[in-house]
Amino acid sequence: MLSVNAISKSFLGVKALKDVSIEIRPNEVIGLIGENGAGKSTLMRTLAGTLRPDSGTLTLDGEPLRLRGTRDAALHGIGMVFQEQSLLLNMSVAENIYLGQEDRFTRFGIVNWRAMRAAARRQLAKIGVDIDVTTRTAELSFAARQMVELAKALTLEESVSRQLVILLDEPTSVLTAADIEVLFDRVRALKSRASFVFVSHRLDEVLRISDRVYTMKDGEVVAEHRASDVTAPQLHEIMVGRGLQTEYYKEPRQKPPRPDVVLEANGLGVKGAFHNLDFKIHAGEILGIAGVVGSGREELSRTLGGFMPQSEGVLKVRGEEVRFTSPEQAVKKSIGYIPRERRYEGLVMFLSIAENISLADLSSVMRGGAIDYGKERRLAAEWIRKLKIKAPGPDVACRKLSGGNQQKVVLARWMTAGSRILILDHPTRGLDVGAKEEVYELVRDLCDQGIAIVLLSDTLEETIGLSHRVLVMRDGAVTAHFDAAAGSKPDQVDLVREMV
Repeated sequence: MLSVNAISKSFLGVKALKDVSIEIRPNEVIGLIGENGAGKSTLMRTLAGTLRPDSGTLTLDGEPLRLRGTRDAALHGIGMVFQEQSLLLNMSVAENIYLGQEDRFTRFGIVNWRAMRAAARRQLAKIGVDIDVTTRTAELSFAARQMVELAKALTLEESVSRQLVILLDEPTSVLTAADIEVLFDRVRALKSRASFVFVSHRLDEVLRISDRVYTMKDGEVVAEHRASDVTAPQLHEIMVGRGLQTEYYKEPRQKPPRPDVVLEANGLGVKGAFHNLDFKIHAGEILGIAGVVGSGREELSRTLGGFMPQSEGVLKVRGEEVRFTSPEQAVKKSIGYIPRERRYEGLVMFLSIAENISLADLSSVMRGGAIDYGKERRLAAEWIRKLKIKAPGPDVACRKLSGGNQQKVVLARWMTAGSRILILDHPTRGLDVGAKEEVYELVRDLCDQGIAIVLLSDTLEETIGLSHRVLVMRDGAVTAHFDAAAGSKPDQVDLVREMV
């Protein structure tokens, strides 16, 4: 139905795609996997019309296809559900579903809102979702917004007479297991009227939902398999060139923490979020915080980072009592915060690698009251070398980096700022297995340097695998502490029992 024929694309002399060819057939789900920087996003953006290839061709139903933009792609029945979501949160569900198509409901310059809302309800009914279309989109959960995105893509059926191609870019990255099942049920039900390209770093999910799987590496397609003929460990080895080891979380490198306490909480609380928390963190120690959404662990991480002032209790940094009212105060106490939303909170995406790295400590690159750009670039070049950041040089804008390399830039910033305590809020979210392994190696390096880490993770497996101790929270309170020394890790079921 849709063919990609030997397309290539370069950015600043770096080849993102090299003679890539894939086929999308009617009524199937194509899995697309690869490490960060493998070229998946560039390929998806090419199919969505936001990028034009330097060479190669696209064909649709056997006819040459030249996409001049996203509207052109939509007119040919190609839609995309974005990882970061493309909805406008201050608008209603109906307005978002028909964003850019308002002329269908407009006469003499006046929008027929009743007709638009009725049409939006029909789109949601296609995927079996009951959402009030007058609701402001900001009030919906992330999972519900993802369904609205899918309904928005399905509006293309009303303007084309052929089957759709829907591109799903990391649609499950922040969904719960139950929400993922709902999404997969909808995709399976829609296969009779559309084909899907599904991008995910979760290999087990790719195999569950896909008919065929393409693996990309360094901008090339290196393998194609029927999903029924391959396993997740086999795909992992094809992606990264090595097997998934039992030492994935670098447990043999886990050393006992140092004796000095660097962060201590006594009766710490924030009204409406958590209360009466007691814990200590030693130099070189990783304290994992486990809990479901609403447990208070996210709010705790933001309190430690200075974003959410405490309302009760005592917080001490290296024995000195502190009371943060801003992130700036936390930074001055050598606390760095790596947020879950690195694209929005962790980086200034249009600034260069060099500018982002120096951002938390401009004094390190100042000379005579002005920024020494040569020194800033040399500093960034050193971190690019140390952390193996894949980039042509320090002047590249961070928006052009893969997720794993963006995360390394955030780490480099806080190391430049001299942080001795790091809050890692879901540090591997959206990263592939190879990039995660690199982050785990970096985390162990930080511990070796005596840096203390507070870890919030997407999975219990990661929390247990990396941590020295695990603190479990439920309804704003600590319900249990678990020792997680190397060779003596707790079971996931023990943690879950205290979480719910």
